[in-house]
Amino acid sequence: MRINATRMTTPIEEKVDQKLKVRTGMVTVSDGKSRPIPVRLHLSMEVLRLQKEELIPLESKPLNAKERMVQIRRQKVGGLGLSIKGGAEHKLPILISRIYKNQAADQTGELFVGDAIIKVNGEYITACPHDDAVNILRNAGDLVVLTVKHYKAATPFLQKQEDKESQQTDSNSDEKEASDESLRLTTNSTSSRPSSIYSESEQEPQTRWVDLVTLPLMMAYVTRYIFGTDKLRPNAFEVRGLNGVSTGIIHCDDSAILSQWLKYITDNIIGLTNLQMKLYNRNFSVSDRIEYMGWVNEGVLNNNQPWQNYKPRFFALKGTDLMLFDSPPLNVMDWSKCPLMFKVYQTMFRVVKDSENVDERQHCFLVQTSGQDSRYFSVETRQELLKIENAWHCSVCTAVMKLGNKTFTVSCNGKTAGLTLDWNLGFSLHEGDSKTPVWQYKFSQLRGSSDDGKSKLKLHFQDSESRAIDTKELECSILQSLLFCMHAFLTAKVASVDPGFLCSMMP
Repeated sequence: MRINATRMTTPIEEKVDQKLKVRTGMVTVSDGKSRPIPVRLHLSMEVLRLQKEELIPLESKPLNAKERMVQIRRQKVGGLGLSIKGGAEHKLPILISRIYKNQAADQTGELFVGDAIIKVNGEYITACPHDDAVNILRNAGDLVVLTVKHYKAATPFLQKQEDKESQQTDSNSDEKEASDESLRLTTNSTSSRPSSIYSESEQEPQTRWVDLVTLPLMMAYVTRYIFGTDKLRPNAFEVRGLNGVSTGIIHCDDSAILSQWLKYITDNIIGLTNLQMKLYNRNFSVSDRIEYMGWVNEGVLNNNQPWQNYKPRFFALKGTDLMLFDSPPLNVMDWSKCPLMFKVYQTMFRVVKDSENVDERQHCFLVQTSGQDSRYFSVETRQELLKIENAWHCSVCTAVMKLGNKTFTVSCNGKTAGLTLDWNLGFSLHEGDSKTPVWQYKFSQLRGSSDDGKSKLKLHFQDSESRAIDTKELECSILQSLLFCMHAFLTAKVASVDPGFLCSMMP
């Protein structure tokens, strides 16, 4: 693949390397300020590389080049694919005069016109006449080891002779030339490789791909937004890695190819994240396992501006906790060092409707814990949003069943009492130390509730026999915490009665 200054996005090529799929394709990349430059994306399962194409410097041999050994495998039809000149009778070494393209000698990439053959399979031929050298080479076996040394001074003479020979016809070739030709392949093509390692202008430049950026995909994330804002980049995206490395802004002028790259890179990141999550969960109990982990962006209010900025957060649901990290945990011990944790059974989760979005960020959700302001988050895709929502409900169920029951201090008819939410028994009210409840209802008997947003709460239960509605009026100083916990117990109960509830939440 050669770089063309006008080349932009190219279709994605796929190949299998050691049973793993590798994808490559041309895009352009910039720092968001300067003009984009062409690069190649190279995507493997675990790493994304940005590569540039550069010329390989042609090797230059010194005048007195060192001896070198070259192994060449004789081809079944045609031999070694080279011609020789010289010999003791001419007071010249045995010199390689021609190397034929795509044939045995050429395929080594290590033999050149002007190389003197010093040894064949360890046997010196420097004192051999030409015909003896031909016979030694012809009978050297299928795998031939040549010891050679380059003579720069011989190159112009050999080139001149080659030019003369190319003008001769087969009918007037002499016997010596016939013996030369007996060492090369008898093909229809008489084209040969560039005649010398010194004739650089005659050789086609060779290129190689060099890594500009190497970004591990484990715990990385893809974003199409300008960092820290709600502004979507047109036909571009960025990949940010765990180690702080960024690809820069990757531009695709073809929307279909853009979508493909986003999918392929995201799929690889998700696959690696799920694998890491399974490895972590080997160290945790079933009730304390990780349900979800991944990057989100949290809206942060700016006191000096009417809009909010966005900050990347590593969002995890583990056991009974919602955990927010500035950087992902890298080992089991890091999970115990989370700077920001909330109990999921005391926290409300709500997907934000498109009509309710506060800015241009899409796929948003709210998380609110009792006594604290709501936290506003955004993810890159709807699929990821649904995945978080499903994981949230699973975490709530796990947390409630692990918790078993929760009691809140309330006031009922002017008396202090305890309202207990119990996974098995439902709602019950106890006064003082009495073990006998003043009243008790199953979760399924709750028909509705209302509150004043401060401390007063009404619970409307339906009597199982009379079918009449019985309203209980309570006051609670931590009303929001009570309401959130009620919601968690009811969500978990619905999920346990109807397993399809959680399945319906999956993307």
